[in-house]
Parts: sequence; structure tokens; C-alpha cells
Amino acid sequence: MSEQIKIWLVGNTGLRNPNRIQEGFSVFASSAFVGNLHGRDNELGFMNLLDEKGIIQNEEGKDSSGSHARKWRLMFAKNGLIYPQIQKKDGVQKDLGTLDDITPFGRSFLKADTYPAVQECYLRAMSVEQFPMPDGKQYFSPLRWLLAIMLELEKRTGSSELSRIEFALWGHTTNPSYDLSKVVDNILDLRERRAAAPAKRPFDKKEIAERGKNYDKKAENFLDYSDMNMRYLRISGVLQRKGRGLIIVPTKHVLAEKLAKTTASAEPIIEQYKLLCNGAPLPTDNFEVAKSLLDDLIKQMKERHILFDISDLPLNTSTEINIARQRLESILAQTDEIQYANDQRNQWEEIRDYMTLLIKGGGKLVYDEDNAIEVPKDETPAYLEWTLWRAALAIDHMVNKPYEVRGFKLDSDFMPVSAAGGGKGDLYCEFSDFTILTEVTMSTSSRQEAMEGEPVRRHVSDAVLKYDKPVYGMFIAVRIDTNTAETFRHGVWYAKGDVKQRLDIVPLTLAQFQKYFVAMFEANKATPEKLRDLILKCESRRDILEAPIWKKYIDTTVSEKAKEIVSGIVVRKADEAPLVPAGAIVRHVTLGEGQVVAIEANFPECSAKTVELPYLRSLPDEVSFCPDGRTLLHDRFGEGTVYTYVIIFPKVIMRLTYPSAFMDGLLTIE
Repeated sequence: MSEQIKIWLVGNTGLRNPNRIQEGFSVFASSAFVGNLHGRDNELGFMNLLDEKGIIQNEEGKDSSGSHARKWRLMFAKNGLIYPQIQKKDGVQKDLGTLDDITPFGRSFLKADTYPAVQECYLRAMSVEQFPMPDGKQYFSPLRWLLAIMLELEKRTGSSELSRIEFALWGHTTNPSYDLSKVVDNILDLRERRAAAPAKRPFDKKEIAERGKNYDKKAENFLDYSDMNMRYLRISGVLQRKGRGLIIVPTKHVLAEKLAKTTASAEPIIEQYKLLCNGAPLPTDNFEVAKSLLDDLIKQMKERHILFDISDLPLNTSTEINIARQRLESILAQTDEIQYANDQRNQWEEIRDYMTLLIKGGGKLVYDEDNAIEVPKDETPAYLEWTLWRAALAIDHMVNKPYEVRGFKLDSDFMPVSAAGGGKGDLYCEFSDFTILTEVTMSTSSRQEAMEGEPVRRHVSDAVLKYDKPVYGMFIAVRIDTNTAETFRHGVWYAKGDVKQRLDIVPLTLAQFQKYFVAMFEANKATPEKLRDLILKCESRRDILEAPIWKKYIDTTVSEKAKEIVSGIVVRKADEAPLVPAGAIVRHVTLGEGQVVAIEANFPECSAKTVELPYLRSLPDEVSFCPDGRTLLHDRFGEGTVYTYVIIFPKVIMRLTYPSAFMDGLLTIE
């Protein structure tokens, strides 16, 4: 009898990111759909609730059947968060629990408030043998079977690494009905032949076609399902990325050995479900295994010369030992993150490419068959924060730690789990002489200002009060709404006690930031001071320009500054006029302190030729400055030129010629 391949699915292609399950489950847990998630009305209702809460984006008319809800329900049930449906042949529903009700394990999952705790929940769920074998009588765990394959690979080659194509053809297409040794033989044979192949893509395509002869669905599924399956398997915390494939996490090797299993279970499925819904035991629940795992971790940390201290922790039970291990894993994760941060200056081109994908709204960029990057379209907010965090790390010279810069969570591969929560800024980059607070959004609509204007100013204000050094704000979005620019142009915020603050916040498009970022690295001149210089230059004319013109000025400034960095030639305009903000306070060497109250300008199209305009608070609505700080645009009279500023001094009102009187060294603008 010929082989009939069946690909197992630990996740769902309609819910490719397992990190989203917890937020969706939290919505479910506080809804009226607990215990009521079957039936078209309930499915549509829950789907609409997920859409309303921003968990999914169900474009109008895209899904009118409630299929989104069914996919989420499947993942809730498969991970033991709600009671799954029992078929009549397998038992009675009431012996397990009320259909769609939250399980004891589901309640524990809701309380998992750290990423390692979430990972452990998934590990418990994935260790349960609930996937049917080809005979329909026994059940297996894909994770435990895959660990057996990888450990056998390690035994033969010295590494547990499994590439994407190897997983696609011999990982999720096999199960304990296969002979483990022969599966690994096939993987190593594939590896050897692929290494000798002159072109990897045609080779992979041919291998998939050959293996696909024993598969009755689309051949594309081999790779498509691979990416989804590997993503779910990684959230167990036992596996991590290696290129586009997988490798066992070194600190979890002992645990992997205990979990690996090459045989299936004959236990009835209802018993497996009971285990699943109550929280399956892990090897680390055993004292000896927990101690062995801790000892192995201590050994690895000593070999890496990482300092730690757990002398204050009791080690009398498996729970206490696991708490100690989690402390060490946290220290190790922070150490690894610092090393990751130090390498980002060498990864600037990849960071640039992620920015390009984000500007496009998501997508994938394949460098070669073994290297690719991707920004899932429904995860762009998290990836935007993560990409700009990496950009900040690449620029380097921060005095705070990389994990202190960000507010979002990372997985063990330093990939984003979710965007940062509210209440504080996105990225706090503290340097020796100043701090840059970066706020990001994927919002591009007219709602951008309503959503971001207040919190961004509040966060920058809080930072100004916190840091004893200048604080600059960068607001980065794919597109800057003009109303948002206007809010930041004024930059006014009243802190506690009605203390008025003038905040320095510059709005940049992601494309503008990318242009400047790339220029700094191409010229090997990436420093935080260069970034600060850009911010200062961009905001220098905010007081005299209306928002639409200010946006254009920022764009021009970014281009000019980027060219300066690359060419090394600083263009200095000898006749560049000094900027005179409305109501500016000036100081004259003989006349003393004065204040600008008006402008006299020449408009060729105006019969009066000379027009005096009030300028104590701002220009009249029908008049606006051009970026050069000298040219005016009048709604009726067209273009004009400033030639005099009217300034009130203590004893005299003076009309000082512009720009000569402002460039002779006798007058300064404060």
C-alpha cells in the first residue's frame, strides 16, 4: 500500500499568529458567548465582537458566514481553553464539560501575565496527544513527535536544526506510524542532495512535486502550512527560529528530551481532552526533572560567564525550583537581548527592508530559499514598533538597556508578540545628553490626530518632567495627517499645576525616517546626534509655517540633510534669513529688550504696495509664510516679501529692516 500523506495542523491558517489568541480569548471570556459559541447567530455575533474590539479586521462584506468565529473557536478548543465538542462515538459531552464553556485551564491561561507563562500554557496544551493517527484509534502530539525527529537529527549530526523544506517534506507530513530512523534518513538524504543542487528553488519545487504525488491536496500546502505550523510550535518555548526553520532552544534541551515521544497513545480521546482542559502535566512538574533542568541552565550560564544569584530562593519543591529557573531564564533573556542589540548596527539593511514592507502595508521579501522576512498584514502595528526599536538599537549609544527602551513584548527569537499597551510612550531612547521619545502609528486616516494628538503630547510631557535633559519627540507614521502635524506644530501641553510646556515633537513619515536612517548608515555616520540635528532642523520653522507648508518643509529638510550626510558637503546658505516667530522677544545692544508685534511686507499685486500685518500672536488667516521665512502668500494679493519687522522697545517703536538688521550682530532673537 502506497503512502498517503496527511499534513497535521497545530494551528489554523485563518489565525496564523498564536500570540493573538490570548487577547481574543480575553474578549470571549467577558462576553455572552461563553458556553454559546455554536450556531450561526452566535458565530456572527462573536465575529462582530472581535471586529468591534479591533482583534480582527472584517472588511464589510468579506465574511458574512461567521467563519472567523469558527476559526477562533477551533483554536480555543484545540488548546483546552474551552470544552471541545465530543462526538457520540467518543463519549458523552457532560462527562467532559459544557460545550464552549471556559475550562479550568482556560482560566489559568487568562491569568498568564508574562510571556514565559503564556508559553508554558501552550506547551502544556501541545504536549497532549489529541491528534488522530491514520488508524483512527490512537492519538499523538505533533510537538512531541517533532522533538523526537530533531533529537535524532542531533544525535547523528550534532545539531537539532531542521530547515524549512525539511520540515515541509518530512516534519508535518509524518507521525508515529512512520519509522523515526527512516524519516531522519530521508531528511539527511534531502539535505545532502539539496546542498549539491546548483539552484535551490527548482530543487525544492521538484522535491515538493515528487512528495506531492502521495498527497491529495494542493502542493502549495507543504510550504504554506509549514510557516503556520512552525510559528505555533515555537510558541511552546521549546523551539526557536533557525533561518526559516527550527532548532531546539538550548536551555530547554533537557525538557525536550523528556517530552519527545515516538509512539502514539491508545487512551480514548475524551481522556486526552480531560487532560487538556485541566492543564496537562509537564516533566518539570516532577522534582527530579525540574532540578535537572535548573542544573543544566546554571551550567550554561556559568559557561557564558553570566552573573546570577538565586541563593535567596528555596529549592525544596518542583514549584520553587521552577521559580528559580524562571528567574535565571529572565536574566539569560536580558543578556541575549543585549547581544542582539549590539548586532543591530550590522543589520541595518534588513531593518530598512522591514520599513519598506511596512510602508507597503505588510508583505514578504524573499532573499533566497533559506532567508526571508515578512510583515503579516494584520500585525503591522507591532512590527512598526519593533522595526523602529531595532533602528534605535542600530544607531546605538543609548544609556538605557534595550529592554528598557521598548514597551512591547518579544518572543524568544526577538520577534514582536504584540504592540505596547497604552499609558506610556512607545520607545524611550535615552542618550547621555538628551532623550528621544518615539511614538508610532499605522493610522493614516483623519482620526489620526484624535487618536494620537493627546497621548503623544502627554507622554512627551511626562518624559520632560522625568528626565533631567532635553527631550525630543518623534512621531512616525506611514502618512502624516495635516491635523496631526498642526497639533505637534504648536506642541502646547499643560502639565500638573497648569504649567505650560512647549514640546518638541516632529512628525515624520516612515519613508522620510527610512531615507535619513539609510543615509546615516551608507555614510557610516549613524549617531544619535545626527538624529537630534534632524529634529531640530525640522522644527526650526514650525512657528512661522502653517501645517501643510511645515510638512513640505520637513520633507525637503529630510532630503537635504540625507544628501549632506552621504556627500559630506554641508550646504550653508549665506543669505539664509533668520527666523522671526510671532511675538518673538528680541534683544538689541542699545535699545534693550523688545517684542515683535507686526510685519511690513511688499505685495506687488496690492495697490497699496506696502501692507502692515499684525504679528503678535500669528499672521492673519489669509496670510502664510513660505519655508524661506521671508516670502509670504496672501489669499488675495499673492506672493509678497517681508522687509520690516515692527518691534516695541521700552522707549521706542522701531521698524527694523529685514533681514539686514537681524544679521548685523546688534540684534538677537530669544
